[in-house]
Amino acid sequence: MGASQSIEVSEFCLEGRFIDFVIKDGYKLKGLMLGTHEGESYIKLAKHLRAAFDLRLPPGTWLQVVGYKKHDLKDGTVTLKAERVMAARSQMVIQTATPVPESPSIDNAKVKPAKSKATILVCQKSDCMKRGGKALCQALEAALSDRGLEDQVTIKGTGCMKNCKAGPNLVMPDKTRHSRIQATQVPALMDKHFGDKSLETQPENLKEGAIFNAKFC
Repeated sequence: MGASQSIEVSEFCLEGRFIDFVIKDGYKLKGLMLGTHEGESYIKLAKHLRAAFDLRLPPGTWLQVVGYKKHDLKDGTVTLKAERVMAARSQMVIQTATPVPESPSIDNAKVKPAKSKATILVCQKSDCMKRGGKALCQALEAALSDRGLEDQVTIKGTGCMKNCKAGPNLVMPDKTRHSRIQATQVPALMDKHFGDKSLETQPENLKEGAIFNAKFC
């Protein structure tokens, strides 16, 4: 049996709950994890989707994914590759049918536990790294640890935020974007977003910018 005959290709359409992105090398978006009534599935994203996806997509969002399924008849492996990702139309049906991996017996009111964990997005591209991005990530991790927020807030590297000359760039959990942030400014930034509202002075360039508006299809 030739190589072309050992692989079957067919279309697929899945609806389910977005779990998380799959990031390689700290910043390269490769795919996403989708929870359906059959369990969790890894779905590779086509190149045009990886460039346009909004990395602020909240866990628990209901999605419809359309693409191609490759079935290797030799070893039985199945690979899913998405060509289109949309907001699911039949959310109520999926919500009833989809189990929650952590505790299948809990009711629908507790289906989205991951939503309570906030995410700070930090650009990991070379221009931002050269302008202090690595030290910024280390300072953010230290600040979260000092404030006991490591279980409530996570730091996730992203691809280019299209504002290279103003790097390092990051997006806070409330979707405000900050540019030219250095490690020394992190304590003030954390106080601004997570507490100590009595803080009277802020760095002049610690200003809210435009939200990173890349949208998923």
